[in-house]
Amino acid sequence: MADTDPTLRTVAHNVRAARVRAGLSLEELGRRAHVSKGALAALEKAQGNPNLATLVRLADTLGISVPTLMQGPPEGHVVRIATAGAIAPLWTGELGGEARLMLVTSGPAPVEVWRWRLHAGEEYRCQPHQTGVVETLNVVSGRMTLLVDGTEYAVEAGQTATFDGDAPHAYRGAGGEPCALLMTVHLPPTPGS
Repeated sequence: MADTDPTLRTVAHNVRAARVRAGLSLEELGRRAHVSKGALAALEKAQGNPNLATLVRLADTLGISVPTLMQGPPEGHVVRIATAGAIAPLWTGELGGEARLMLVTSGPAPVEVWRWRLHAGEEYRCQPHQTGVVETLNVVSGRMTLLVDGTEYAVEAGQTATFDGDAPHAYRGAGGEPCALLMTVHLPPTPGS
């Protein structure tokens, strides 16, 4: 994300607002989310380039979703159409794989919709999410290996896997062709909803 990127400015505003609502100092949020105070201060000034892992740790620590960190004010539209080419990847792998957060539903228990592409051997490791997060992966083409809490599961085209996201997990491309998958992340209801 470039310094002038409106998404970065939105993330900066939302992180600061959520931190203030939670009554946390920069230092305390950084400690809890394992993000340096300097990196957090830069993020709140819309500087730097936060990666997906940092955004996930901040969102989990603040008790909100990554999409909530990235969303601007509601646009008032009933229908939203997201095009992959118009959405910057939040993760890019060494071999050209990528993850794009396509959209998030609104409401007390939002759902994130992700589009992933993993090349053979390419892997993304996730820290455990907050309790109540459920991930569902649908492999559209190719093959992948899903690792959940140290156990590997082969998931092939046409198969769907679901698991509780509060355990360490990873996604790895397998086979000779890139793996394309759709992921939904079901978030627990927000407190007070």
